[in-house]
Amino acid sequence: MATGIHFFDLKNNTRIPSVGLGTWQSEPGLVGQAVYAAVKVGYRHIDCAQIYGNEKEIGVALKKLFDEGVVQRDDLWITSKLWCNNHAPEDVPVSLGNTLKDLQLDYLNLYLIHWPARTKKGTSGFGNMIPTDIPATWKAMEACHDNGMTRGLGVSNFSSKKLGDLLKVARIPPIVNQVECHPSWQQTKLREFCKSNGVHLSGYSPLGSPGTKWLKSNVLQHPILTSVAEKVGKTPAQVALRWGLQMGHSVLPKSTNEARIKENFDVFDWSIPDDLFAEMSKIEQARLVRGEFLVNDSSGAYKSVEELWDGEI
Repeated sequence: MATGIHFFDLKNNTRIPSVGLGTWQSEPGLVGQAVYAAVKVGYRHIDCAQIYGNEKEIGVALKKLFDEGVVQRDDLWITSKLWCNNHAPEDVPVSLGNTLKDLQLDYLNLYLIHWPARTKKGTSGFGNMIPTDIPATWKAMEACHDNGMTRGLGVSNFSSKKLGDLLKVARIPPIVNQVECHPSWQQTKLREFCKSNGVHLSGYSPLGSPGTKWLKSNVLQHPILTSVAEKVGKTPAQVALRWGLQMGHSVLPKSTNEARIKENFDVFDWSIPDDLFAEMSKIEQARLVRGEFLVNDSSGAYKSVEELWDGEI
């Protein structure tokens, strides 16, 4: 097993950094510092989203990094996402334009549909679900790609079926599907579908989101994971991230703690031996982010969690 794995090649002839900094739930006042510290450590991918509410602060940190000559724009891979209330075709370029303004950038490397779900324009939360029209939204995303606002397009939280449906109609195919992925939710079926269709899988919550209060996550405490970590002399978090790289997907660990940011980046000069790697396939599987907030009996596209994930739960 090659130890490096610093990048993964994508279908549009670009290379996505294998480890990115996640910014979901990164507190105001801390996320900018985290981005600055991460880039200084060596991170070259910052994963953002308009709904996270922190893109302006990230933009200030990026400008500081550029002004100080730490990196140039072309050195970084910046991802952001279209939120559910901006799916109308006329709203897509406006939303992306706002993200670019907040991030103080001329273009994104990757723009994703955040969820395959739609809410009424101008509303917050999920009490105003309306049916999706992913093909129409995607066509507007393609126009943003054509005019240089983003160099790549993708999706997030799409099942194999939803991704397959999009691939049938897309003029510019999605190059990434960003989904929950960690040793306790290995996405076996979706991974194979993505691989066979040239779509890169990018894993959010690769550590199981241990700091998320509404999730009961014990991914890093699983006996198999902790045993492997002890045998290779690394932390459970490092083993979880390295597992992702060896599985062939990029990982997006989130932290605002500089020591942990550095620790999470120490995954390149070692590897999990084949026998221990095989042991990790025995870990019991359970999705953490089930998406109940998108389920509504009276409106929207999904009457159950099973419908949202097309049975991949």
